[in-house]
Amino acid sequence: MEKEDFTKDYLTISGKEIPVEIGFYDQDKLKFWQENPRVYSVICAGEKNISQEEIEERLSEREHVKLLVQSIKANGGLTDPIIVRGGDFVVLEGNSRLAAYRMLFNSDPIKWGKIKCKILPKDIDDSLVFMLLGEYHIIGRKDWQPYEQAGYLYRRYKLQKVPLDVIQKELGIRKSEIEHLVEVYSFMIEQNDTDVNRWSYYEEYLKSAYIKKIREEYPKLDGLVVKKIKDGEIGKAIEIREKLIPIAKSSPKTVKNFATGKVNFELSYERAISGGAGNVILERLHRFREFLASSEIEEEISGNDGQVFDKCNFELLKIYKRIHDILHKIGSKK
Repeated sequence: MEKEDFTKDYLTISGKEIPVEIGFYDQDKLKFWQENPRVYSVICAGEKNISQEEIEERLSEREHVKLLVQSIKANGGLTDPIIVRGGDFVVLEGNSRLAAYRMLFNSDPIKWGKIKCKILPKDIDDSLVFMLLGEYHIIGRKDWQPYEQAGYLYRRYKLQKVPLDVIQKELGIRKSEIEHLVEVYSFMIEQNDTDVNRWSYYEEYLKSAYIKKIREEYPKLDGLVVKKIKDGEIGKAIEIREKLIPIAKSSPKTVKNFATGKVNFELSYERAISGGAGNVILERLHRFREFLASSEIEEEISGNDGQVFDKCNFELLKIYKRIHDILHKIGSKK
């Protein structure tokens, strides 16, 4: 495979100068990279040994690839070259653009026969490739969806065993954010649901402290909720926040009946609401009571100096009087 009119340059990855060759290459000689996070997470969903033809077909069906076709056609070519690994000529970065070129090639093989490439050494380390992708899609353009970002982080942390603090330093994102994305992606793999369209369901499900509490109490809840999501009983991601969380905050009986599958999603939600879950005033009072019920509250107040202690004492007396007045007034309405 000869490369004509290629220029030599360097690409900086994690402080290292990597030699590259830049020029136009026959696009039909290039291969899609199944390990690319977008291809791996969205197109192949973890399938093994998927053919080049299948990857091309699935990519060609994606809306963003169809938009790329129009953009490339209008521009007369690529603004940014795709990145290729020498030796096997696998496209490390730009698989969607290659798919778009293949679609254009079908209508005009001469005009779209060659594609602009930046060719890396054939022996480049995989860790440098993933660091490059992170710089492009998480630090730079940030064009990956959360599911794709999570797939990248999952593989860096779980499969490549890169420590969290190293990833954090590479990408400049909070460790807690990395952990959350990896947790959600791992959960989807464990539950055998790698549908990118259901990412937001599971993100809402796993970030709620109220849901976490009942998950710990009812280990089979995860499977139950996943089935309801797959079956459409939980029809929108927002219902996790607006309906499942109120169920999780409701009475122990309502929670148990839902978590054990005795009562369906909608009826459990109705019972939760009728029991006061989701009521703003009730929730505020509950949080305030929990604050006052803390075993450390007396010690924290007593530990203040004289002036602050006196002010805390004054506020508590005002609260006590106001509670007494409220109870008197609402009691007279019964």
